[in-house]
Amino acid sequence: MKILVTGANGLLGQYLVKQLLLAGYAVVATGKGENRHPVEALNPFVYYDMDILDEPTVNLVMEKERPDVVVHAAAMTQVDDCEKDTERAEAVNVKGTAQVLVNAEAISAQFIYVSTDFVFDGEKGMYIETDECNPVNFYGFTKLQAEAITETSTIPFAIVRTCLVYGQPLHGKRSNIFSWVKSSLESGQMIRVVDDQWRTPTYVEDLAAGIVLIIQQKATGTYHLSGEEGMSPFGFACRVAAHFGLNPSLIERVTADTFTQPGRRPPKTGFVIQKAKSELGFAPRDLDQGFRSMFPVGG
Repeated sequence: MKILVTGANGLLGQYLVKQLLLAGYAVVATGKGENRHPVEALNPFVYYDMDILDEPTVNLVMEKERPDVVVHAAAMTQVDDCEKDTERAEAVNVKGTAQVLVNAEAISAQFIYVSTDFVFDGEKGMYIETDECNPVNFYGFTKLQAEAITETSTIPFAIVRTCLVYGQPLHGKRSNIFSWVKSSLESGQMIRVVDDQWRTPTYVEDLAAGIVLIIQQKATGTYHLSGEEGMSPFGFACRVAAHFGLNPSLIERVTADTFTQPGRRPPKTGFVIQKAKSELGFAPRDLDQGFRSMFPVGG
């Protein structure tokens, strides 16, 4: 079976390509720019420099490779950038998704769309898949639009929502809350982290494993894939400090209104993942297990 991954140079894309190869799949990785994947001791895979807004290139790659499954992880994900450049955000997140989906439909591939907790307004928290969506920023709005487009598809599809993904990049310097906190504290840098938002942090390797389960089981519908422990970003940062023996006094507890941000963040998201656990066998690690997976002998 052949799997095509968009956004393969991103944090999730790196781990997903690795896990798919280890599971024995043929992999077609696509991303913007050069291939940024470590390939030591892994089966070879095909890589294409592919902008999802470049229709001729997308057509060419999809028709040439004809994957059985398309995992669409490419997106414009920076909340404030989306708020400041709504035209670009809509082009990438909505039109780009529509383009990839049309090509997947043309070859009758299964389509897996990677979405976000930011489709919710954050007033309730601990959301299940059927809870009402009501995004409070343009990023969430574009992701919800793309979900709606996916749901009109004529091919089998799955929508994967995830929350505050963290992990150590396999290659390059793709920043996320974990790498930012750890590197800042290691260099003795003071950081300010919000304590009035709530998330269920997701170890990137678990997210990739959940997507592999969807592929293996040909599952369809919407799934929430995240960790089970709820906490604030400040709480997450303190857990990083505690696990790696770093100085917690460098972490300043602040509220969201401390920062001037164009895009509002939903205050309380986080997921109930019972559906993914019972239907897929999804079994995410807790936070300390995630940290140990990245650094088995400590920092």
